[in-house]
Amino acid sequence: MKTKIFKYLPFFVINVLNFYLLPLFINDTGSGIFILLISIPLVTLVSSLIHGVKYGFDLFLPLISAILFTPTIFIFYNDSAFVYIIFYAVLAFIGNIISLPFKKK
Repeated sequence: MKTKIFKYLPFFVINVLNFYLLPLFINDTGSGIFILLISIPLVTLVSSLIHGVKYGFDLFLPLISAILFTPTIFIFYNDSAFVYIIFYAVLAFIGNIISLPFKKK
């Protein structure tokens, strides 16, 4: 159990920094769209790709992404951002799927 927690810890930290620090740089609508549609998804995708290459496919990572993003809706955004919960979870899932052929043996 302890090793499983350490397996997810770096990706947990990356997602926390991704979801909670990047929105602090939103100044206007343009920067908000850039961060919500390019920056955060890119970091989410790359981290899930790295996780997939290192550990293989895991459904827990998209779940972590969805759970960690949910409170940010109430902190930084409004109700219209609920759709991003599914978007980021699916993106993490896709990153995990794409990395399957590259998994370290």
